[in-house]
Amino acid sequence: MVAKKPRVVIIGAGMAGLTAANKLYTSASSKDLFELCVVEGGNRIGGRINTSEFGGDRIEMGATWIHGIGGSPVHKIAQQINSLESEQPWECMDGYMDEPKTVVEGGFELNQSLVESISTLFKNLMDFSQGKLIESRENSQGVDFYKLAAKAYKTCKSNGGVSSKLSVGAFLRQGLSAYWDSVKDEEEKMKGYGNCSKKLLEESNFAMHENAQRTYTSAGDLQTLDFDAESEYRMFPGEEITIAKGYLSIIESLASVLPKGLIQLGKKVARIEWQPEAQQSMENGYANRPVKLHFCDGSVMCCDHVVVTVSLGVLKAGISQDSGMFSPPLPFFKTQAITKLGYGVVNKLFLQLSSNHAGEDEDCSKFPFLQMAFHRADSELRHKKIPWWMRRTASICPIYKNSSVLLSWFAGKEAVELESLSDEEIINGVSASISSFLQSPQKQVNGNSLEFCNGSVGSSNGNELKFSKVLKSKWGSDPLFLGSYSYVAVGSSGDDMDSLAEPLPVKLGSHESAGCPPLQILFAGEATHRTHYSTTHGAYVSGLREADRLLQHYRCVGV
Repeated sequence: MVAKKPRVVIIGAGMAGLTAANKLYTSASSKDLFELCVVEGGNRIGGRINTSEFGGDRIEMGATWIHGIGGSPVHKIAQQINSLESEQPWECMDGYMDEPKTVVEGGFELNQSLVESISTLFKNLMDFSQGKLIESRENSQGVDFYKLAAKAYKTCKSNGGVSSKLSVGAFLRQGLSAYWDSVKDEEEKMKGYGNCSKKLLEESNFAMHENAQRTYTSAGDLQTLDFDAESEYRMFPGEEITIAKGYLSIIESLASVLPKGLIQLGKKVARIEWQPEAQQSMENGYANRPVKLHFCDGSVMCCDHVVVTVSLGVLKAGISQDSGMFSPPLPFFKTQAITKLGYGVVNKLFLQLSSNHAGEDEDCSKFPFLQMAFHRADSELRHKKIPWWMRRTASICPIYKNSSVLLSWFAGKEAVELESLSDEEIINGVSASISSFLQSPQKQVNGNSLEFCNGSVGSSNGNELKFSKVLKSKWGSDPLFLGSYSYVAVGSSGDDMDSLAEPLPVKLGSHESAGCPPLQILFAGEATHRTHYSTTHGAYVSGLREADRLLQHYRCVGV
């Protein structure tokens, strides 16, 4: 009698799932060891990686950056498959985003010294939260950022109590207050900025950096982002780059070694049945195919091991009482981790500039990398035509110099709202916002003539910018993702990500729980990596981890 091969089903054909499949299929020691299958609920591979085209340019609807090229496994693959060079233009190809113009609502371009003072403050506060600021750093004004950040941290802890959980948002705002306490002239009116005091301009600039941080972390509100966990997050050294031939080229490379038919599209899993306790029917000491997968199309598949790589958002929905993705339900330690961890929505908005009324293409070289500093909610200087969902957007700019495609990022409730808006509503809202920033400021404010008008970012030919097409991501409403990526929320910790990565059934000492078949459900994906969560390389490493877990198991027990 020929012994059956262990059947491994991987749920999800994104970075984690295809990495695991690639490793299991190509490992020399496991050739023909497993009966392998990848099931994907959607009609494409890639998951939260989705390279597309818009306005003649290559764009990324999802994952965009290689976060540090030094030691990144994703960068190594991109090099090996020659994906870092392309004759076709691509998103963020030329470092154009390193040359921003920071403009405050109303059309006033902020002078460089004010911009640098606040950006330096914000960077040092974030460095402190991430454990990178460990000694004195002074600016030209003699402000010691380490002492300032330490003071802000101490104040936050004393206000909330020693045992209280501190948020990044609370710490940043306390840091701004400490900065204002360290300087003396913040209430002065700034000549050329209308009714704005220096303090109000600095606050608008600081809020702009907070809004950018929201898109980096996916925390819609930085008050929900855990401070202590920031120091555990790791970046690879070196520059951050985009992939010339598209992020999807990495996915296609991983999938290229798999035989045709191994990946099954349109197979959305409805329920996963597993056996946390020993069953009566046993074969060779183990229950026969202990995991049963039920699909939305009514089909069923039994397997020895399932590697779950669905998003944290899908897991959150899956443990709800109405959904019941797991039968029996997951153990408390697992559902607690899923519940406590943060998972947010980040969306990208692309707009194509249309031809102007003269019939010529819009001169895109004149559109800057525009960083937008909005006035706070109680300011009388706020422009009423700017919709609320634009007001926490940090920037808008061409995807590379002279491109006719503009890009803006949205996070949190603004990102969710974006998904429900019509193209017309989006174009009107963006146009109203841009016009407030690119217009020349009013010549008369409080009876005083403004002398800073020449420093504003205005239209060179007086033509109004118009958009012809809109493309937006919809990660929040997509049932296969229900959001974008994970973060450590206040009340959770890196321990929860470790708990999420723990396979089921759990081990009791050196024995599997209750003599059950081992490694029935394994978990991979960016949310299962303690130090590289929210990244494609985190997902990649998690896929390798679970593949290696299975390989090690079968090397130990034999086949």
